[in-house]
Amino acid sequence: MLTVEQIMASNKANMETLLGLTSKAFEGVEKIVELNLTASKAALAESGEHAKALLSVKDAQELLALQSGLLQPLAEKTAAYSRHLYDITTSSTAEFSKAFEGQAAEAQQKFMGLVDNAAKNAPAGSETAVAVMKSAVAAATNALESVQKAVKQATDVAEANFNAVAATAVNASKPVAKKR
Repeated sequence: MLTVEQIMASNKANMETLLGLTSKAFEGVEKIVELNLTASKAALAESGEHAKALLSVKDAQELLALQSGLLQPLAEKTAAYSRHLYDITTSSTAEFSKAFEGQAAEAQQKFMGLVDNAAKNAPAGSETAVAVMKSAVAAATNALESVQKAVKQATDVAEANFNAVAATAVNASKPVAKKR
């Protein structure tokens, strides 16, 4: 049976977890805002430089050379921005996942304690019902672990695909820039 102290301690721990996750969420938002401000400042400065360069162009060939010279750096900057944004998001998501996994493990332990306590205090003849309940809890635990492993594998595959797409985009822009 849960005591008032145990319930209060559990509520306090849940509140601390919530406050910590809220803080992590704000940190993630701050990093994204900072990234966007930095990217915007750089884009504004580069636009000014490009406009000045365009005004100094003397013929069409020089214009084509100027335009092709911008293509690869733009692809690389876009890939770098995307990578940085992905890193911020992944880091924030990892913090949330870690917290939820910890909470789930703790809740599971408490529940198993209740099941064990109920089993000890069960009336004679209810051993079959207790065994079925324990079996159901074990099956649910195994299912949860399987889902967590599948999510981790899917995340790893998504990250590998993201890295491959980013590298392909940057590499594809290199020959185009060199041809012009």
